[in-house]
Amino acid sequence: MTNERIEPESKKVPKRILSALLASVSAGVVPRMGTPYLAIGRQDEIAAFLSDLETVDSGGGSMRFLIGRYGSGKSFLIQLIRGYALERGFLTADADLSPERRLYGSGGSGVATYRELLKNLASKASPEGGALPKIIAKWISEVQFKLVERGLSPESDVYATELNRLILEDLRQMEFLVGGFDFARVLTAYYRFYAAGDEMHRSACLRWLRGEFSTKTEARAELGFSVSEIIGDDNWYDYLKLWAAMSRRMGYRGLIVFLDECVNLYKISNRISRENNYEKILSMFNDTLQGRAPGLGLVLGGTPQFLEDQRRGLFSYEALRSRLCDSRFALDGFKNLIGPVIRLRRLSDEELYALISRVTTLYAQNYDWQPRVTPEEQEQFLRLCLSRAGADSMITPREMLRDYMTVLNILMQNPGAGFSDVVGKAVTLKHEDGEAESAAETPSAPKQFTPSDIEF
Repeated sequence: MTNERIEPESKKVPKRILSALLASVSAGVVPRMGTPYLAIGRQDEIAAFLSDLETVDSGGGSMRFLIGRYGSGKSFLIQLIRGYALERGFLTADADLSPERRLYGSGGSGVATYRELLKNLASKASPEGGALPKIIAKWISEVQFKLVERGLSPESDVYATELNRLILEDLRQMEFLVGGFDFARVLTAYYRFYAAGDEMHRSACLRWLRGEFSTKTEARAELGFSVSEIIGDDNWYDYLKLWAAMSRRMGYRGLIVFLDECVNLYKISNRISRENNYEKILSMFNDTLQGRAPGLGLVLGGTPQFLEDQRRGLFSYEALRSRLCDSRFALDGFKNLIGPVIRLRRLSDEELYALISRVTTLYAQNYDWQPRVTPEEQEQFLRLCLSRAGADSMITPREMLRDYMTVLNILMQNPGAGFSDVVGKAVTLKHEDGEAESAAETPSAPKQFTPSDIEF
């Protein structure tokens, strides 16, 4: 893979992206834009996901479970991989699961996930989402361009005939897939209404494709023709597979779907409902790994509890436990990122130090103000964060960056204050009983480490 390295020191970040990035970090929220400017480490995890993109590009399917504690960087890594997928010509769709959005459920909780995914459907030209009408228009435009390249005039009858033939040829491939007949029929109608300038019926086709009709009667009244089914709780995943296949017909390399906050499935109190959702995950897992979902990549983000709890987690469902549990040969200290589960390790002290340094640089760039924090004081801040009981293994980038952003905000707004005034007169780490810690027990940050030493 090609290393993509961004050095804030030498590369100006657009103001709009930089402001949103720092505001998100300060609030403990994952930024949707600008994640590469803040990315530190995770080279191996990124390489594993890029390998999955190549699998999807070749017509296969992939599925990964990204497991980590709250604040460990799951959502950040998801947004980072999402950006890489868009840059490489994939379509992406992402959604956070919640009590109202599940993989399986009655009363619209299943199709609500599909609607959220289609709302956030993104392409390289529309990275913020809402790309559905644009990707269809691009597909039609590219077919038209092919005909013009052949020397056909857009005003000729042959041009119109050939355009219809090529559009129908692409859509005919969809008819043989589950739900493909209605899917192809609605897309064909969309093309006709698009060519005729009929905005009302074109909008109705988009509503059907987004799963916004609740009954077939309502759909028929809006579309002007009947359909044998609508997208609902029972079949929305079939249409996700159709979009993955169609994305490749449209000239994209595949569809990558990100489902975050999967811990909400673990929180479902009803055992039958919870197991129905786990059965849907099993179906997705089997489809992608057995070649029944060409062009589809799935990434599910969740906590260790969501995966490993033998009473309510994925491991409580035997078919999933046997597929996802670690082999007896997967011992601590050995790396394995080829399997379906990627467990996020804690960032090393060096990487945390690089993260602090990079945030300082971005902060200075955004506010045109040089923070009064020396490299030694950045070291002290990291030592202070790591001094808490259990922090050496449990500290997360989210909580550390929120604290550090608070320090920078106070220093900027209080010109008379120094680092020691905010953080403390001295960083002398003591045990709770008052006994000073020895140097060996005190985690230390590297003395001559700079953010540019980390690349991915």
